[in-house]
Amino acid sequence: MYKNIKFEIREHIGYITINRPEAMNALNMDVLKELKHVLKKISDDSEIRAVIVTGEGRAFVAGADIKQMKRYNPVRGRQMMTLGHEVMDTIDEMPIPFIAAVNGYALGGGCELAMACDIRIASSKAKFGQPEVGLGIIPGFGGTQRLSRLVGKGWAKYLIYTADVVKADKAEAIGLVQAVVEPDQLMAEAERVAGMIASKAPIAVAAAKTTINDGYDADIRTGGRLEIEAETSCFGTRDKGEGMAAFLQKRQPNWENK
Repeated sequence: MYKNIKFEIREHIGYITINRPEAMNALNMDVLKELKHVLKKISDDSEIRAVIVTGEGRAFVAGADIKQMKRYNPVRGRQMMTLGHEVMDTIDEMPIPFIAAVNGYALGGGCELAMACDIRIASSKAKFGQPEVGLGIIPGFGGTQRLSRLVGKGWAKYLIYTADVVKADKAEAIGLVQAVVEPDQLMAEAERVAGMIASKAPIAVAAAKTTINDGYDADIRTGGRLEIEAETSCFGTRDKGEGMAAFLQKRQPNWENK
């Protein structure tokens, strides 16, 4: 169905693989449109509880497609950036958690795609960077905003101003990724984390993601009120009763997502 991505579902986990290895999985308009389409499909599927995003071959995503962007004027550039933001914002705002399994280069739009995900797990061979200023532009898929929120303003300015590329261990040290594993363990680790998430109450996980995101830029009292409202809504679900009953009965819960 898709030319530039692969998508499958296994045991409540969705798998998105950017599949342009001949172009180091660079994001062009077609890839972004396919991602937008598959995200809608994921949103409509109540059985999916976590999503893993990775890249085919040596790269996660080595950036946006420079050959395509070189031809763009400001109007076309705005169209591409707007679509890129729509895709990244959808990942960020969707109640389902996304895990980036970063297998190689995550540069420019690739780094931005990883940052839009909730959790980033990197191969020891992965590299991260925002090289846009070396091309006469700036990060355009949310990089100027998400990077500072993840690693702090100082590191964000350093990485964006210098276009420096950092290895996985450095990315972990500054808080850009949550874990670094050997290449042959990357998908197993991503699946382990996704499986842990998928085993929990979907409504509660969604409420937690929304509350964290909405409260992040608010003051702590506003965030606390958001938490109270989200927790109150959880108390009205069947899954709250099932989860507590399963705990008391020392068995695995059977989530209904209701």
